[in-house]
Amino acid sequence: MTRVGNYWHMLPEASQARKAIWDAVNPHTHKRRIDEAFPEAIRESTRNQDMFIRFKNGSTWQVLGSDNFNSLVGSPPVGVVFSEYALANPAAWSFIRPILDENGGWALFISTPRGRNHLARLFEYAKHSADWFAQLLTVDDTGVIPFETIAKARRELTAERGPQEAEATIQQEYYCSFDAALPGAYYGELITRMEKQGQITRVPHDPAFQVGTAWDIGFGDATAIWFYQCIGREIRIIDYYEMSGADLAHYAKILKDKPYNYYDHILPHDAGHGDIRGGTITEMLTKLGIKPNRVLPVDRVDAGIHAVRAFLPKCVIDNRNCERGIDALRAYRKEWDDSRQAFKDKPLHDWSSHAADAFRYLAQGFRPAYNPQSMHLPRQADSAYDMFRS
Repeated sequence: MTRVGNYWHMLPEASQARKAIWDAVNPHTHKRRIDEAFPEAIRESTRNQDMFIRFKNGSTWQVLGSDNFNSLVGSPPVGVVFSEYALANPAAWSFIRPILDENGGWALFISTPRGRNHLARLFEYAKHSADWFAQLLTVDDTGVIPFETIAKARRELTAERGPQEAEATIQQEYYCSFDAALPGAYYGELITRMEKQGQITRVPHDPAFQVGTAWDIGFGDATAIWFYQCIGREIRIIDYYEMSGADLAHYAKILKDKPYNYYDHILPHDAGHGDIRGGTITEMLTKLGIKPNRVLPVDRVDAGIHAVRAFLPKCVIDNRNCERGIDALRAYRKEWDDSRQAFKDKPLHDWSSHAADAFRYLAQGFRPAYNPQSMHLPRQADSAYDMFRS
C-alpha cells in the first residue's frame, strides 16, 4: 500500500469477514493474522467495531462484507480485494468498478471455484486479456497438502456425505474444478444437466405469445422478477431483472418499457398484507398498471423447492438475459452448521435468495396463457403440475 489511499478487503458477508480475516488466528504462530500483516508499529489507530485500521502514512484498510455494498459510504477505495468472490454478490463488482476506474485503482479476486458462475466467466475473460492477470493453482501446483491428506479427507467426506458430494468437494477445494457441483446446492446439478441438454441457450421473445412474471419483492433488500412465455408444452424463461432499494414505480416502469404483452403477474403471499402508504403491494401495483396480479397462498419453502425441481426440467432459459438469475439458481444452497459440521434443512439467505425465491413462486403459481396457437394446452390449468401430470 505504497500509494496512500483507502483499501478494502471484502468477503461475501460481513460476519464471514470478521471470522475469516479480522479475528482469524494463524494456527502455526498463534497470532492474529492482521497483526502479522499489519504490525502495531505502522498503525496510527485501530477500530475493532468496524474492522478498520488507519496507518501512519495516511492509508486506511477495512474488512467489509460485499452483501451490503450499496450502503458503503465514506472515502472511495483505490484498491479492493474480493475474497471468495464465487460466493459474493456479483453486483458488488459492478458497483465498485466505476469507483476504481475513476481513482485509477485496482481489484484482486481470490476464490475457490463454485461452479460455472460469475467467477468462472471473469476468470475466462481475464486469461485472454492483456489488462488482467489470471492464475489457477491446484494442490498439484502448490504441493502444500500431501496426497495422503487428500485421500484421508476423501474417505471421511464419503462417510459423512456420500461419494458424490465427497468427490465434488475434493475436486472443488483441492483441484479448483469449475465443473464440480456446489455442495449443498439445491439446483446446481439440474442447471448443469440443462446446459448439457441445450436448455440454457438463446431464447428469443415471441411477440405472438403473452408474457407472465413472477416476483420476489424486497424494500431495502433486492426485488427479483422472472419473465416467461408458454409456447406449446415448452416454458420459456426469456428475461430476468433485479434491483435493490427501488420503489414499486421503478419496477412498474421496467415492465412497461419492455416490449411484452402481459397476462399474469405472480406475487408472494405477503404482497396482499400490510399497508405501504396507500395500500397493499398488490393494490399499489394495480394502480401502477401491473395487472392482473395474483398473490400466492403461504406454503412451506421445502415444498416450493420440490416444485422448482419438478418445474425446471420443463423450461428453456435465455442464457444472456437471465445470466444473473441462472447464477443465483446455481448458487442457491443449504445453510451450513459449523457446530454440527452438517447442512441445515433450510436455505442460506444470501444474494442468490431473491432470484431463487421468485423462481419458487413461478414454479408454484405458474399458469399458461391461453393462445389460439397453443391448442395442445388445457385452457384451465391451475399450475404446472396440473398441466404436466398426464
